[in-house]
Amino acid sequence: MSAAKAHRGRGPVVLRNPAFCAVWIAQVLTQGSARMFQVGIVWWLVQYAAGSEPGLASGAFLAVCTLPAVALAPVVAAVIARNPYRSVMAAAAAGAGLVAACTAAWAFTTPLPTGVAYGAALLLAGCQALFDPCLTTSVPELVDDADIEAATGFELSTQSLAGLAGGLLGPLVVDAWGLPGIVAGCAGAYLLAAGLIGVTRFPGTAPRGTGAQQTRGGGTAAQSAEEPATGSEQPAAPRRTLRQILAELPFIRRVLLSFAAANVFTTAVFVVMPLYTASVLRADGSTVALLEAALGIGTLAGAFTGSRLPGRPTTVGAVCLGLMAVSFALPGMLADRTVYAAAMVVAGWCVGAVGVRFVALFQRLVPPADKPGFFAVMQSLLGATFPLASLLFGVLGDRISPQTLCLVQATGLVPVALALWWTGARGNAADERTGSPGSGRTAIAAAHTTAPETAPATATVAATATATATAEGGAR
Repeated sequence: MSAAKAHRGRGPVVLRNPAFCAVWIAQVLTQGSARMFQVGIVWWLVQYAAGSEPGLASGAFLAVCTLPAVALAPVVAAVIARNPYRSVMAAAAAGAGLVAACTAAWAFTTPLPTGVAYGAALLLAGCQALFDPCLTTSVPELVDDADIEAATGFELSTQSLAGLAGGLLGPLVVDAWGLPGIVAGCAGAYLLAAGLIGVTRFPGTAPRGTGAQQTRGGGTAAQSAEEPATGSEQPAAPRRTLRQILAELPFIRRVLLSFAAANVFTTAVFVVMPLYTASVLRADGSTVALLEAALGIGTLAGAFTGSRLPGRPTTVGAVCLGLMAVSFALPGMLADRTVYAAAMVVAGWCVGAVGVRFVALFQRLVPPADKPGFFAVMQSLLGATFPLASLLFGVLGDRISPQTLCLVQATGLVPVALALWWTGARGNAADERTGSPGSGRTAIAAAHTTAPETAPATATVAATATATATAEGGAR
């Protein structure tokens, strides 16, 4: 048995690596708190504080929560590249803890103005926008090379579970202890996370600006010192812009543009859900928690089972989007809590399944050297749709009933599903066939053998869950 296999056989990496375990606990505390704060404040606005315009108030709040992840992306990348990962994460968690603690102190002494809640949300989202990518980038510094895949998978799955737990607790805490209770709980969790990271010793140091990509490829600092890279006498290829990358991959370009269109209707669920609970079901925070849990469980199930679905990604995407449209339409026609919860499970499953298929497709089609820039811009593009969806559906929510909003969501997804089906039916999806497992062809070859107009506009909701989403600043 090899040393690597023996090392991996001693148990889960989170149990045998104290540094990774401490950072993982900090991840659960910060991401769970962020989601609990967002969902809890939205419910507080809708049920207690927003008055006659709960839709606009909650939609604007969710838009504020997602702006930092999009607007600060270049700043975040520069900060992570130039500073020790532990310092960045500890400072981000401590900053969030201080903001939450000050907000809690204000809320305990006097009723908190809505504007202060918005300002606190903006600062907390900014701290989280710095913490999350730094956490992912720090994995190669925390674990051995043989454990990187296992640690990354564990970290990503935990992110979804932390968001699910936070979404479940948020409305319940607001109903039980009010706004001071939820902000105080978030403050304690953030400060505990900062303390954990502050006392944790990171065992290794990854080269700044390389992240997981270089370490996973074998390009560690030690290896670089001992073994000169093959062909080092040749100058490094210049980094290409996203426009240059997508110019060679028209299929992916159209899919990405359609991501944004589809996400306008899918991510609106985070605005519609509390409005529907308050004005249609006439229920309390426990119902919001139930619906959040149903959506999160469905998303996790879809992420685990999506890779097993037969057919090309466009075919799977068309069917799932059509099924999601049906699931959104059902509560629009039947005002029943059980029906809505079941619809959220189905919608979440579709989001998870489609996301897995299309992200895996991108992993195969995009050349390795272009992946860091591609996936960074993909996340920014997906996140940028969330403020638009929040404001649009928030304003509509004050003028039409939440049941009608559900039907609007369903109607908006129908043309996207038809476009995906049409793409597959035309037989021109050469890119996705090339990127299928076992095709034996490279992404670069696919880029140069695809005609510029092979695929019409298609869509998917990949990574909507990452803001279960990006709402988590996403939801998605």
